[in-house]
Amino acid sequence: MIRTTRWAFRMRNPWRQFAYIALLALLSTTAWGSDQAYSVEGMVLKVDVARKTVVVSCQAIPGYMEAMAMPLEVRDAKDLVGLTPGTNISFKLIVQKDSSYIEAIQLHAYQGLEVDPLTARRLKLLNQVADPSATAARKPLAIGQRVPNFMLLDQNRHSVKLTQFAGKVVALDFVYTRCALPDFCFRTSNNFARLQKRFKENLGRDLVLLTVTFDPAHDQPDVLLKYSATWKASSSWHFLTGTPADVQSVCALFGLDAFQDEGLLNHSLHTAVIDRKGKLVANLEGNQFTAEQLGDLVRTVIDARP
Repeated sequence: MIRTTRWAFRMRNPWRQFAYIALLALLSTTAWGSDQAYSVEGMVLKVDVARKTVVVSCQAIPGYMEAMAMPLEVRDAKDLVGLTPGTNISFKLIVQKDSSYIEAIQLHAYQGLEVDPLTARRLKLLNQVADPSATAARKPLAIGQRVPNFMLLDQNRHSVKLTQFAGKVVALDFVYTRCALPDFCFRTSNNFARLQKRFKENLGRDLVLLTVTFDPAHDQPDVLLKYSATWKASSSWHFLTGTPADVQSVCALFGLDAFQDEGLLNHSLHTAVIDRKGKLVANLEGNQFTAEQLGDLVRTVIDARP
């Protein structure tokens, strides 16, 4: 009775009463009232159409949650059509009292090429017109296809075959060591450096990193050895080169395009993830994803059931 009386006395103050009512209104809105909608961006890690769920590595939502990977539901399984691991998406997250779901999913395709996108794309079109049969033969692998075996030379002049990593997850990217822009090859290599740190206990056992140069004329093993030292690469991170024909063959598997232009290379950006069975899980184009999202994707593939 004493506590009730004292509280009632305090509530006689009109300003206290207003504050109390406002607090109740806020709580009822956020916890028990109307739906809350948030705009979210993220990378798809896993899609389960049957269960109408998608696992997404989400960027932070200011005032609501930190960046994290989480399973999300959709109301209609058709909303998941076209989503594959590595796809960048944006969507609306609807949070209700006892549940949540996402809607208005939009796919974001990467459009950029280093230095001069228009010039690079024109050169690509000219190549297609000049030799359509070669273009057909160079069609990139589709998600779910087995990656053909290839052999290149690493920074220690050791022959490296893709098949020697059977039973392990392989993350593969492309660079050239003379790339001068920090948001292209440097970022690509930095992403792998952060993978190396995050998966220190998995490297060699569950995960291997392969970085392929698309400038084999310059990036010989001695150059790649110095470049690998810059990133403190472990023995499970191989920097690969080879003959122009062998390198081009590997680039073609993943849709990597590179064109000489006044001493520089116009090029696209690709980062691939291959599962333990040698199948392509994801082929990320561009640099519009974070190292954390790439790591979440790799973790999903490592943890996938055989």
